[in-house]
Amino acid sequence: MVSFNKAARTLAGIAAAALIVPLAACGGNGGTAAPADIPAEGTDDGTEITLWTRSPLERQAQAVVDAYNASHENQVKLEIIPNDDMEGRVGGASQTDSLPDILAGDVVRIPYWASEGIFADITEQIDGLDNLDDLQQGHIEAGTVDGAKYTLPFITDVSVWVWNKDLYEQAGLDPEQGPTDIESFTEQAKAVAALGQDGVAGSYLAGQSGGALAFDLFPSAWADGEAVMNEDGTEAMLDNDSMKAVLDSYRELANTDNGLGAGSKEETGATWTAPFANGVIGVMPYPNTSLNDIFDAEASGGFEVGVTPIAGTSGGTSTFLGGDAMGISKDSEHVAQAWNFLHWLMQSDTQAEVFAANGYTASNIETLQTAYEDADPRIQTINSTIIDGNGQTPKSAAFNEAFNAAGSPWQLLIQNYVWGSGDSLEADNQAVTDILAQ
Repeated sequence: MVSFNKAARTLAGIAAAALIVPLAACGGNGGTAAPADIPAEGTDDGTEITLWTRSPLERQAQAVVDAYNASHENQVKLEIIPNDDMEGRVGGASQTDSLPDILAGDVVRIPYWASEGIFADITEQIDGLDNLDDLQQGHIEAGTVDGAKYTLPFITDVSVWVWNKDLYEQAGLDPEQGPTDIESFTEQAKAVAALGQDGVAGSYLAGQSGGALAFDLFPSAWADGEAVMNEDGTEAMLDNDSMKAVLDSYRELANTDNGLGAGSKEETGATWTAPFANGVIGVMPYPNTSLNDIFDAEASGGFEVGVTPIAGTSGGTSTFLGGDAMGISKDSEHVAQAWNFLHWLMQSDTQAEVFAANGYTASNIETLQTAYEDADPRIQTINSTIIDGNGQTPKSAAFNEAFNAAGSPWQLLIQNYVWGSGDSLEADNQAVTDILAQ
């Protein structure tokens, strides 16, 4: 597991259900070597560069590409891939040597891609960055294989608790005071549920999306100092007391009238952020990249939203440092030009212009600390989850199969505990370990 300050920082975009496609055309020992003569800042000569990223991060990715294209001779052609299609597209393209110049993907999937030779080795270029220590190390570590570095941060996505202030006021709660631990999270959700309003629920859970479930629930265990996997990502540790407390909370809500929103048990992740955005959920974990649209709607008369870090049982906080990391693919014929894009995006001035100025979360710690002084306090709260160094990015080559994939043992663990008998946690944890250890 990686933490931000000293070892890791990252993102998370959520893979709802992933198609497992073998990367048969690639080796198992990392990617190809980048040309040795790449200039330090890359080459900007009017070349068209192709870039793939996932649909949940479209708003932020488009802002990055627009800023680059407006200031460079090179032009990036962005293709947004539906979240559930990403694995299949990458697997198919890797087998036909038709990957884009730059590939950005869910940071928890990056370790597998890097180990299978998807990316070009850009260790020399990454190590040559003047501000390397200021960057989110989790995105770099996720794409590091046997000391060779293949990836850098693209879009940062972190998990936070959000609450609907309008519903809180109706429920007799303090609209300015969100949850501070699992117990208060549960009680506040139940207070909103007790309103008994048609379609309104206390909380919401993406019960069929292993990726969203990890993004939402892992931070509470981390906040208490617990681990969800061992250090090398080969053993699950999901039966600890803190995770049990989180699962007990959702089990209690599932057994409370209007405790969890309709469709929570069946939610595949395709629409898991929509119920809160539609104003019918009291409190839930949420991706910061989906909050910008809600903030925009609020300014136009929509409901008011509160934001606070995700806590555990004793008041500590953490976050899932997720989102997309990016690397230059093994198939790129424009490596120097692709590096120009990566180098440009890592600069603090760029991060301030593209991310901070638009209310998005930067991947550069210096930018997070200096460029948001006049930002919405809620954005500052989001950034604090990264700056405080308590966030983590889980790393395992088998993470997708163990957690994100449709029907994964982690997904079944949640289904069994929250909506089932609740007595198979030890066995379900072992089933996750069996996949991680393969």
